[in-house]
Amino acid sequence: MRARERWERIHAPRVPRHSSTEGAENFSGTFRALGKIAYAGSRVSASVVDLNSGKTLVAIDDRIVLPTASIGKILLLIEVSARITARDASGFGILDKTAGDSIAGAGLWQQLQVPTLPVADLAALVGATSDNLATNILLRHVGLHAVRARTESLGLVRTALLDLVRDDRGPDEAPQLSVGSTAELSWLFGALARNEIVDPVTSQRVLGWLSQNSDLSLVASAFGLDPLSHRGLDHDTLLVNKTGSDSGVRSEAGALRGSGRAVAYAVSVQFTDDSLGSRMRVLEALRVVGVDLLEYVHQPRRENVPRHS
Repeated sequence: MRARERWERIHAPRVPRHSSTEGAENFSGTFRALGKIAYAGSRVSASVVDLNSGKTLVAIDDRIVLPTASIGKILLLIEVSARITARDASGFGILDKTAGDSIAGAGLWQQLQVPTLPVADLAALVGATSDNLATNILLRHVGLHAVRARTESLGLVRTALLDLVRDDRGPDEAPQLSVGSTAELSWLFGALARNEIVDPVTSQRVLGWLSQNSDLSLVASAFGLDPLSHRGLDHDTLLVNKTGSDSGVRSEAGALRGSGRAVAYAVSVQFTDDSLGSRMRVLEALRVVGVDLLEYVHQPRRENVPRHS
Protein backbone atom coordinates (compact mmCIF):
# COMPACT_ATOMS: atom_id res chain seq x y z
CA MET A 1 0.00 0.00 0.00
CA ARG A 2 2.78 2.43 0.93
CA ALA A 3 4.67 1.66 -2.27
CA ARG A 4 1.55 2.35 -4.30
CA GLU A 5 1.01 5.68 -2.54
CA ARG A 6 4.62 6.67 -3.20
CA TRP A 7 4.26 5.70 -6.85
CA GLU A 8 1.11 7.80 -7.22
CA ARG A 9 2.76 10.78 -5.54
CA ILE A 10 5.82 10.65 -7.80
CA HIS A 11 3.87 10.18 -11.02
CA ALA A 12 0.91 12.47 -10.40
CA PRO A 13 0.46 14.82 -13.39
CA ARG A 14 1.97 18.25 -12.89
CA VAL A 15 2.40 21.40 -14.91
CA PRO A 16 6.01 21.59 -16.16
CA ARG A 17 7.95 24.07 -14.06
CA HIS A 18 11.19 25.93 -14.37
CA SER A 19 10.84 27.62 -11.01
CA SER A 20 9.44 26.86 -7.58
CA THR A 21 6.82 28.54 -5.46
CA GLU A 22 8.52 27.29 -2.32
CA GLY A 23 11.96 28.54 -1.41
CA ALA A 24 12.69 30.01 -4.85
CA GLU A 25 14.61 32.84 -3.24
CA ASN A 26 17.10 30.28 -2.00
CA PHE A 27 17.79 28.82 -5.44
CA SER A 28 17.92 31.82 -7.77
CA GLY A 29 21.55 31.00 -8.57
CA THR A 30 20.55 27.46 -9.50
CA PHE A 31 17.88 28.63 -11.94
CA ARG A 32 20.25 31.14 -13.54
CA ALA A 33 23.18 28.73 -13.85
CA LEU A 34 21.19 25.80 -15.20
CA GLY A 35 19.14 28.09 -17.42
CA LYS A 36 22.31 29.52 -18.95
CA ILE A 37 23.68 26.12 -20.03
CA ALA A 38 20.19 25.04 -21.16
CA TYR A 39 19.94 28.08 -23.45
CA ALA A 40 23.37 27.14 -24.78
CA GLY A 41 22.00 23.78 -25.91
CA SER A 42 22.31 21.42 -22.93
CA ARG A 43 19.44 19.26 -21.74
CA VAL A 44 18.94 19.99 -18.05
CA SER A 45 16.84 18.39 -15.33
CA ALA A 46 16.83 19.09 -11.59
CA SER A 47 14.82 18.26 -8.49
CA VAL A 48 15.31 19.38 -4.88
CA VAL A 49 12.96 18.38 -2.06
CA ASP A 50 13.02 19.43 1.59
CA LEU A 51 13.20 16.21 3.61
CA ASN A 52 11.50 17.68 6.67
CA SER A 53 8.53 19.38 5.04
CA GLY A 54 8.31 17.42 1.79
CA LYS A 55 8.15 20.68 -0.17
CA THR A 56 9.52 20.79 -3.69
CA LEU A 57 12.14 23.53 -3.79
CA VAL A 58 13.37 23.08 -7.37
CA ALA A 59 11.69 21.34 -10.29
CA ILE A 60 13.31 21.87 -13.69
CA ASP A 61 12.00 19.39 -16.26
CA ASP A 62 12.27 16.85 -13.48
CA ARG A 63 10.15 14.20 -15.23
CA ILE A 64 12.17 13.92 -18.42
CA VAL A 65 14.43 10.90 -18.83
CA LEU A 66 18.12 11.63 -19.32
CA PRO A 67 21.25 9.46 -19.30
CA THR A 68 22.65 9.17 -15.78
CA ALA A 69 25.79 7.06 -16.37
CA SER A 70 26.83 5.33 -13.13
CA ILE A 71 23.96 6.60 -10.97
CA GLY A 72 21.98 3.52 -11.99
CA LYS A 73 24.42 1.41 -9.98
CA ILE A 74 22.39 2.46 -6.91
CA LEU A 75 19.69 0.06 -8.10
CA LEU A 76 22.20 -2.80 -8.11
CA LEU A 77 23.29 -1.91 -4.57
CA ILE A 78 19.66 -1.96 -3.40
CA GLU A 79 19.14 -5.45 -4.84
CA VAL A 80 22.37 -6.75 -3.26
CA SER A 81 21.52 -5.20 0.11
CA ALA A 82 18.01 -6.66 0.05
CA ARG A 83 19.45 -10.13 -0.54
CA ILE A 84 21.85 -9.75 2.38
CA THR A 85 19.00 -8.62 4.63
CA ALA A 86 16.88 -11.59 3.53
CA ARG A 87 19.85 -13.89 4.21
CA ASP A 88 19.68 -15.10 0.64
CA ALA A 89 22.72 -17.26 -0.11
CA SER A 90 23.53 -15.11 -3.14
CA GLY A 91 24.23 -12.19 -0.82
CA PHE A 92 27.09 -13.97 0.94
CA GLY A 93 29.12 -15.52 -1.87
CA ILE A 94 32.76 -14.94 -2.75
CA LEU A 95 33.09 -13.93 -6.40
CA ASP A 96 36.00 -14.31 -8.81
CA LYS A 97 37.30 -11.97 -11.46
CA THR A 98 38.44 -13.48 -14.72
CA ALA A 99 40.42 -12.20 -17.69
CA GLY A 100 37.19 -11.69 -19.59
CA ASP A 101 35.90 -9.30 -16.92
CA SER A 102 38.51 -6.63 -17.68
CA ILE A 103 36.92 -3.21 -18.06
CA ALA A 104 38.39 0.28 -18.26
CA GLY A 105 37.28 3.33 -16.32
CA ALA A 106 36.32 3.80 -12.70
CA GLY A 107 37.36 1.46 -9.93
CA LEU A 108 40.14 -0.12 -7.92
CA TRP A 109 39.66 -3.87 -8.16
CA GLN A 110 41.18 -4.10 -11.62
CA GLN A 111 44.38 -2.64 -10.09
CA LEU A 112 44.45 -5.07 -7.16
CA GLN A 113 46.07 -8.50 -7.08
CA VAL A 114 43.34 -10.15 -5.02
CA PRO A 115 41.36 -12.43 -7.38
CA THR A 116 38.24 -12.93 -5.23
CA LEU A 117 36.14 -10.75 -2.94
CA PRO A 118 32.93 -11.22 -0.94
CA VAL A 119 29.71 -9.77 -2.33
CA ALA A 120 29.52 -7.09 0.36
CA ASP A 121 33.08 -5.95 -0.34
CA LEU A 122 32.29 -5.58 -4.03
CA ALA A 123 29.24 -3.49 -3.15
CA ALA A 124 31.46 -1.30 -0.95
CA LEU A 125 33.81 -0.79 -3.93
CA VAL A 126 30.87 0.25 -6.10
CA GLY A 127 29.73 2.72 -3.44
CA ALA A 128 33.19 4.16 -2.84
CA THR A 129 34.69 4.30 -6.34
CA SER A 130 31.83 3.33 -8.69
CA ASP A 131 33.99 0.29 -9.49
CA ASN A 132 33.13 -0.93 -13.00
CA LEU A 133 34.66 -4.39 -12.58
CA ALA A 134 32.85 -4.96 -9.28
CA THR A 135 29.62 -3.71 -10.89
CA ASN A 136 29.79 -6.17 -13.77
CA ILE A 137 30.63 -9.14 -11.57
CA LEU A 138 27.80 -8.31 -9.16
CA LEU A 139 25.42 -7.93 -12.10
CA ARG A 140 26.52 -11.29 -13.47
CA HIS A 141 25.91 -12.77 -10.02
CA VAL A 142 22.44 -11.38 -9.24
CA GLY A 143 21.23 -10.86 -12.80
CA LEU A 144 20.12 -7.68 -14.53
CA HIS A 145 16.57 -9.04 -14.61
CA ALA A 146 16.52 -9.10 -10.79
CA VAL A 147 17.69 -5.48 -10.62
CA ARG A 148 14.97 -4.48 -13.07
CA ALA A 149 12.33 -6.33 -11.04
CA ARG A 150 13.48 -4.59 -7.85
CA THR A 151 13.39 -1.22 -9.63
CA GLU A 152 9.81 -1.81 -10.74
CA SER A 153 8.81 -2.91 -7.22
CA LEU A 154 9.97 0.49 -5.94
CA GLY A 155 7.57 2.20 -8.35
CA LEU A 156 10.31 3.66 -10.54
CA VAL A 157 9.28 3.83 -14.18
CA ARG A 158 11.64 6.49 -15.56
CA THR A 159 14.80 5.26 -13.85
CA ALA A 160 16.68 2.07 -14.75
CA LEU A 161 20.02 0.31 -14.93
CA LEU A 162 19.99 -0.84 -18.55
CA ASP A 163 23.14 -2.87 -19.06
CA LEU A 164 26.58 -3.95 -17.96
CA VAL A 165 29.41 -1.44 -18.06
CA ARG A 166 31.03 -1.68 -21.50
CA ASP A 167 34.14 -0.13 -23.02
CA ASP A 168 32.30 0.23 -26.33
CA ARG A 169 28.57 0.14 -27.07
CA GLY A 170 27.52 -1.47 -30.31
CA PRO A 171 24.15 -1.33 -32.06
CA ASP A 172 22.93 -4.42 -30.18
CA GLU A 173 23.66 -2.97 -26.71
CA ALA A 174 21.74 -0.42 -24.69
CA PRO A 175 22.92 3.07 -25.71
CA GLN A 176 23.42 4.09 -22.06
CA LEU A 177 24.43 2.36 -18.83
CA SER A 178 21.49 3.92 -17.01
CA VAL A 179 18.78 6.54 -17.37
CA GLY A 180 16.61 8.37 -14.90
CA SER A 181 14.39 11.30 -14.05
CA THR A 182 15.55 13.67 -11.36
CA ALA A 183 12.11 13.56 -9.70
CA GLU A 184 12.50 9.83 -9.16
CA LEU A 185 16.14 10.06 -8.14
CA SER A 186 15.52 12.75 -5.51
CA TRP A 187 12.60 10.66 -4.21
CA LEU A 188 14.86 7.58 -4.07
CA PHE A 189 17.47 9.33 -1.95
CA GLY A 190 14.78 10.79 0.29
CA ALA A 191 13.29 7.33 0.77
CA LEU A 192 16.72 5.90 1.58
CA ALA A 193 17.26 8.66 4.15
CA ARG A 194 13.88 7.80 5.71
CA ASN A 195 14.76 4.07 5.73
CA GLU A 196 11.85 3.28 3.39
CA ILE A 197 13.65 1.38 0.62
CA VAL A 198 12.73 -2.29 1.21
CA ASP A 199 13.26 -1.96 4.99
CA PRO A 200 15.40 0.07 7.43
CA VAL A 201 18.29 -2.42 7.48
CA THR A 202 18.49 -2.57 3.70
CA SER A 203 18.30 1.23 3.40
CA GLN A 204 20.99 1.83 6.00
CA ARG A 205 23.34 -0.65 4.37
CA VAL A 206 22.99 1.08 0.99
CA LEU A 207 23.56 4.47 2.62
CA GLY A 208 26.66 3.07 4.30
CA TRP A 209 28.13 1.96 0.98
CA LEU A 210 27.29 5.28 -0.70
CA SER A 211 28.63 7.34 2.22
CA GLN A 212 32.12 6.29 1.14
CA ASN A 213 31.73 7.80 -2.34
CA SER A 214 34.97 9.59 -3.22
CA ASP A 215 33.59 11.61 -6.14
CA LEU A 216 32.76 15.11 -4.94
CA SER A 217 33.57 16.75 -8.26
CA LEU A 218 30.08 17.86 -9.34
CA VAL A 219 27.34 19.37 -7.14
CA ALA A 220 29.16 18.27 -3.98
CA SER A 221 32.28 20.22 -4.97
CA ALA A 222 30.66 23.19 -3.19
CA PHE A 223 30.30 21.45 0.19
CA GLY A 224 33.91 21.72 1.37
CA LEU A 225 34.10 18.07 2.41
CA ASP A 226 37.09 15.71 2.30
CA PRO A 227 36.46 13.42 -0.71
CA LEU A 228 38.20 10.52 1.04
CA SER A 229 36.68 10.95 4.50
CA HIS A 230 33.21 12.41 4.95
CA ARG A 231 31.12 9.66 6.52
CA GLY A 232 30.42 11.68 9.65
CA LEU A 233 29.33 15.23 10.39
CA ASP A 234 31.78 17.86 9.22
CA HIS A 235 30.86 21.40 10.28
CA ASP A 236 27.30 20.13 10.78
CA THR A 237 27.22 18.88 7.19
CA LEU A 238 26.41 15.28 6.26
CA LEU A 239 26.32 13.99 2.67
CA VAL A 240 25.45 10.75 0.92
CA ASN A 241 25.62 10.92 -2.87
CA LYS A 242 26.20 9.10 -6.15
CA THR A 243 27.54 10.61 -9.34
CA GLY A 244 27.49 9.60 -12.98
CA SER A 245 29.94 10.82 -15.62
CA ASP A 246 30.25 9.88 -19.26
CA SER A 247 30.96 11.69 -22.50
CA GLY A 248 28.42 14.49 -22.59
CA VAL A 249 26.78 13.38 -19.34
CA ARG A 250 27.13 14.71 -15.79
CA SER A 251 24.62 13.66 -13.14
CA GLU A 252 24.46 13.61 -9.35
CA ALA A 253 21.87 12.60 -6.78
CA GLY A 254 22.11 12.65 -3.03
CA ALA A 255 20.87 13.62 0.40
CA LEU A 256 22.40 16.55 2.26
CA ARG A 257 21.83 17.48 5.89
CA GLY A 258 22.98 20.71 7.48
CA SER A 259 22.58 22.48 10.81
CA GLY A 260 19.00 23.50 10.09
CA ARG A 261 17.49 21.55 7.21
CA ALA A 262 17.92 18.51 4.99
CA VAL A 263 17.26 17.95 1.28
CA ALA A 264 17.24 15.22 -1.31
CA TYR A 265 18.45 16.40 -4.70
CA ALA A 266 19.21 15.23 -8.22
CA VAL A 267 20.64 17.11 -11.19
CA SER A 268 21.35 15.73 -14.68
CA VAL A 269 22.90 17.49 -17.67
CA GLN A 270 23.36 16.11 -21.18
CA PHE A 271 25.58 18.34 -23.31
CA THR A 272 27.86 18.43 -26.32
CA ASP A 273 31.24 17.53 -24.85
CA ASP A 274 33.26 18.93 -27.75
CA SER A 275 35.66 21.13 -25.79
CA LEU A 276 37.09 21.60 -22.33
CA GLY A 277 35.25 24.91 -22.13
CA SER A 278 31.88 23.22 -22.69
CA ARG A 279 32.59 20.73 -19.93
CA MET A 280 33.83 23.38 -17.51
CA ARG A 281 30.68 25.46 -18.00
CA VAL A 282 28.58 22.45 -16.98
CA LEU A 283 30.77 21.77 -13.95
CA GLU A 284 30.56 25.41 -12.89
CA ALA A 285 26.76 25.32 -13.13
CA LEU A 286 26.61 22.16 -11.01
CA ARG A 287 28.80 23.79 -8.38
CA VAL A 288 26.38 26.74 -8.22
CA VAL A 289 23.60 24.24 -7.46
CA GLY A 290 25.76 22.92 -4.63
CA VAL A 291 26.31 26.40 -3.21
CA ASP A 292 22.54 26.99 -3.09
CA LEU A 293 21.96 23.59 -1.45
CA LEU A 294 24.60 24.27 1.19
CA GLU A 295 23.15 27.67 2.03
CA TYR A 296 19.65 26.24 2.27
CA VAL A 297 20.46 23.34 4.63
CA HIS A 298 22.33 25.63 7.00
CA GLN A 299 19.43 28.03 7.39
CA PRO A 300 17.44 27.55 10.59
CA ARG A 301 14.09 25.84 10.17
CA ARG A 302 11.09 28.13 10.46
CA GLU A 303 8.63 26.81 12.97
CA ASN A 304 4.96 27.69 12.71
CA VAL A 305 4.48 30.09 15.57
CA PRO A 306 0.81 30.82 16.39
CA ARG A 307 -0.19 34.44 16.04
CA HIS A 308 -2.06 36.17 18.85
CA SER A 309 -4.29 39.11 18.10
